[in-house]
Amino acid sequence: MLSSLGVTVPVLAAPMAGGPSTPELVVAAAKAGGLGFLAGGYKKPATLAEQIKAVRGTLFGVNLFAPNPVPVDPDAFREYAKALQPEAAVYGLDLTAASPVEDDDSWSDKIDILLADPVPVISFTFGLPPVQILSALRRAGTLVAQTVTSVAEAQRATERGFDLLIVQSAEAGAHFGTLTPHQPPPPVPLTELITAVRSVTAVPLIATGGLATPEAIAEVLRGGAAAAAVGTVLLRSDEAGTSAIHREALANPPGDGTTVITHAFTGRPARGLRNRFIDEFDAIAPLGYPAVHHLTSPLRAAAAREGDTGLVHLWAGTGYRNATDEPAGTILSRLTAAL
Repeated sequence: MLSSLGVTVPVLAAPMAGGPSTPELVVAAAKAGGLGFLAGGYKKPATLAEQIKAVRGTLFGVNLFAPNPVPVDPDAFREYAKALQPEAAVYGLDLTAASPVEDDDSWSDKIDILLADPVPVISFTFGLPPVQILSALRRAGTLVAQTVTSVAEAQRATERGFDLLIVQSAEAGAHFGTLTPHQPPPPVPLTELITAVRSVTAVPLIATGGLATPEAIAEVLRGGAAAAAVGTVLLRSDEAGTSAIHREALANPPGDGTTVITHAFTGRPARGLRNRFIDEFDAIAPLGYPAVHHLTSPLRAAAAREGDTGLVHLWAGTGYRNATDEPAGTILSRLTAAL
């Protein structure tokens, strides 16, 4: 199915919200024979529209956070804000005055943009979009893909009528696309997850999660995936919009250099480099997305400006040590050389 769009190499640049997935990175992925995704999450609709315009003429996709709210408990939110306040006070912030923000990331406005100005592929994560929206996008000529993290989610997405399934394992960096963040699925190696999902659906699969070497990519393709998507391994690439503090942490990780799953930064499970914030606050952080994300965002931004890796989310998949400081095309060519 991807080959019908012009994809000649089955390795894609995964969407990385918050800055890393720039138009330049998307173009580099397309020039390497694959496809890159613009990350629509957290962006203002106007900014997303501008970035779509910037990559027109190349093969690309757009990723959106589909609404699947995890409302925060108000009392737990207030207690968490109080616990964070000593850290926030160092930067002149008052988190105790914050109220929970339960927005939908401008969902309707972004869908309107993508219907008015269709793109080749749209992928969704966090939630399943309504059938009516999927039908409208497909009528507009767009392939629709859904991120799934388990066999049960794959079955739900297949029934919903997606053209592609992006099968994400627990080795992935940043947020898990699970539909049930309160009860995330148990960790299953990506190759095993691909095999399990392949047994219940005929929909083409894109494998993602911890893929950072040619051998790992070849393995998931042999296991039944039509393509692989890589993210963390591109975070240090020339074209990525990764922050300076994040780049440095990937090259010289803090603490013991392990990656762990945490919901302390955003209220939703995500994998990142272990640091002081995770050690001190993960056990007491409430689930609640996007409210916890909005609560901690000013503190994380202030810490990043001061170069304090102890208080910043440093998203990274398990293969982060393979991320290198060079052009994205060079990285992608190396990953696909043996295919």
